[in-house]
Amino acid sequence: MAQTLHFNVNETLHALKHYLPAQAPLKDFIHHNTLHSFQESRFENALAKANEIFGYKVYLTLAEYRSFYHCGKISDVILDRVIAANGANDPVGMKYDLLRGAKEESGEPRIGRLRANWKSLYKIDLDTLVHPILFRIVGSYLDQGISIWNFPIHESGFLSSIIELERNSLVSFFKTERVKDLLLTKDFDLQGLLKVVVGTPGLCEIYLFDQQFAHPGWSGMVAVLEDRPDSLVDKRKITLEEVIILELLLEIDALDDHFGNIWAPLGVRLETQPEQLFREVIPSDHIRLKQIWQEAFEWTYYDEVLSGIRSIEPETSLKMDSFQALFCIDDRECSIRRYVEQKDTLCRTFGTAGFFGVEFYYQPEGGKFYTKVCPAPVTPKHLIREVENCDRRKKDFHFGKHSHGLLSGWLLTHTLGFWSALKLFLTVFRPMQNEASVSSFRHMDPNSNLTIENRNGEKTEDGLQIGYTVEEMTDRLEALLRSIGLIDNFAPLIYAVGHGSSSVNNTHYAGYDCGACSGRPGSVNARVICHIGNHTEVRKLLSERGIQIPQETQFVGALHDTSRDEIMYFDLKLLSAVNSKNHHSVDKTFQKALSMNARERSRRFMSVNSLGSPEKVHEKVKLRTVSLFEPRPELNHATNSLCIVGRREFSKRIFLDRRSFLNSYDPFTDPEGKYLLGILNAVAPVCGGINLEYFFSRMDNQKLGAGTKLPHNVMGLIGVANGIDGDLRTGLPSQMIEVHDPIRLMVIVEHFPDVVLDTIRKNPLTFEWFSNDWVKLCAVNPVTRDLFVFNGCEFEGYVPHHKTPPTVNDLSSMIFREHDNIPVYLLNAH
Repeated sequence: MAQTLHFNVNETLHALKHYLPAQAPLKDFIHHNTLHSFQESRFENALAKANEIFGYKVYLTLAEYRSFYHCGKISDVILDRVIAANGANDPVGMKYDLLRGAKEESGEPRIGRLRANWKSLYKIDLDTLVHPILFRIVGSYLDQGISIWNFPIHESGFLSSIIELERNSLVSFFKTERVKDLLLTKDFDLQGLLKVVVGTPGLCEIYLFDQQFAHPGWSGMVAVLEDRPDSLVDKRKITLEEVIILELLLEIDALDDHFGNIWAPLGVRLETQPEQLFREVIPSDHIRLKQIWQEAFEWTYYDEVLSGIRSIEPETSLKMDSFQALFCIDDRECSIRRYVEQKDTLCRTFGTAGFFGVEFYYQPEGGKFYTKVCPAPVTPKHLIREVENCDRRKKDFHFGKHSHGLLSGWLLTHTLGFWSALKLFLTVFRPMQNEASVSSFRHMDPNSNLTIENRNGEKTEDGLQIGYTVEEMTDRLEALLRSIGLIDNFAPLIYAVGHGSSSVNNTHYAGYDCGACSGRPGSVNARVICHIGNHTEVRKLLSERGIQIPQETQFVGALHDTSRDEIMYFDLKLLSAVNSKNHHSVDKTFQKALSMNARERSRRFMSVNSLGSPEKVHEKVKLRTVSLFEPRPELNHATNSLCIVGRREFSKRIFLDRRSFLNSYDPFTDPEGKYLLGILNAVAPVCGGINLEYFFSRMDNQKLGAGTKLPHNVMGLIGVANGIDGDLRTGLPSQMIEVHDPIRLMVIVEHFPDVVLDTIRKNPLTFEWFSNDWVKLCAVNPVTRDLFVFNGCEFEGYVPHHKTPPTVNDLSSMIFREHDNIPVYLLNAH
């Protein structure tokens, strides 16, 4: 290898932070593209790089693809088409290799080869000697409340705290004098330590990548916290460079303890130089075969869906809507909307981002901190406070600070400790909600008041405006209504239904709530947008802008608990007598739909018999959320693969088996794509991020996922690890992806292809998702129903190979006998 002449610390640290996992602490767990660091490359090239450099499994095994082919999940016609599109010189020979000729191969990744020489040349396992103490020190410093005692010194930063502890303690983190002296005299820097350990400047960057990717979870978490210290409630000053310095000191200490002072730097002992990590990657024939299999797998499903889309002619109803309901675009709301529409054929449902276009920080009454309830990239300038909260969260006495004292802790252990053990024993056999349960309904007291309107320009000390002005409220409501195409024909009742999730055994609970609300329930947002919609002055301004909301129309906020399939309404006391009566009727519709939805979901749960009545099955589903022994309170976004942006009539008659995000949009009210741009700017990173985290966690659940959650131990309330000495696990646990088919998201937009192309080109970051093929894109001409698929540069006409999907009158018998994904069907309009 041609060695570099120098080693640039800042460039290397920047590169490390780029490639390390970017997962935030558990409280802010937001789905994202696991391989975000490769997103500037085309999807297939990025996966080849990730496999070659870091050893990630980025495709399924050949055996899995072949089993999909034999069971019909991969169409023979589609496979032939993909082979031809890849320009195979010998299509027959390639198909033979795909079906039976090629064998599974596994290669050694480039990462880790340099540091492997500690074992082969020095016969010492530095990771085993260093990692346990390193993880405990970093975990203790970052701890957010699990430990009884705080890290003794943390105000001055991570490394300064270590130095102070070392100077003032009777015991030491280190075993040898050289490292103690280096630390206490502060006679060290990163380059100097690397000179001791590695010796050769040209190997330093490779060594640091090897070292940090031996524990990417902790290193990635530190990198995130360095750039976003607000991610922690109890803030800590820490940098990736400081953690690397401590690890190098611990390595020197381990080597000195084992060899004395007679060991040579690693670079001196090498007989052959390791190859550069990021030299060009040329995909192997084995990887190319898997690329073809994956394309064929995905397009078999896409083709089925597009065949159904093309066959439907949207119908415009002239009847007055009985009520209208705005749901989050979340794929879990796909089925509940179907059942609501089935129970009341005169209602109309819409899909939009679950924060309903109102971005703000939220501060519950008595809360010391703000929580963001809007998309993660957005930085709000407004604060909504909860006031007049009469509810008080129930607490167990032994969970309070009294249990931390020496005497009181001993007394509580020998008194209430027995009661706690008995309660735990009883809960195993008779699950019920308790103080430890995570309940979406507890995020906000439904009877409290919110400071939604800013009357006197009031601001907080840190510059946040408390509430919105009337004009700001009008801007947000107008943008919401125009983006979903609801600008006339308003029903007497309009529901804004946020969503959240409840569970008692789920460390990744934030990933189950609303991604558009930064992993929080959408209850506050629902109440805020409904307050705005009911505001008299807002309606006057809106009328001047061309949107007339009838006086008798009222907005009602609600929250759908997706794991329990329960609903809570807000501010019902404000309804008129007529609308109050109407609401009772609507509530009956929702309750029936919720039970039917729970029954449909139950077909995936092996422990629930789905053949009972909807009400009885619903009770069993609710019981799962409070069962300590149940690691799957719900399956969340598992099997997501589509995002449809268009009128509800565009997808209403297609059974999509809860696999699609649904964003309402009317191309005829937005001919230039002004509101489409905002929709796609959110859909690409949010829905695409969700899809790709499931995709890669399914492909490689050990390196890109979190493995099984059964041995997970919560570390400092910031992450999970296996046991007490393991690396933080990133990605999703196996219990979230077991039923997931890894298919890239296809965004299907109802608009003219030239408008869609002009729209996505306006934002380079959004365009990158589609041009590099991380997310597929299809445009549907809203007049002719012709299909156009984006090839990275332009749209090309597409004709599905599948015939029009069969039409069914009743899905129930089919749903409850099938555990796997169900093919696309057309639903009888009657």
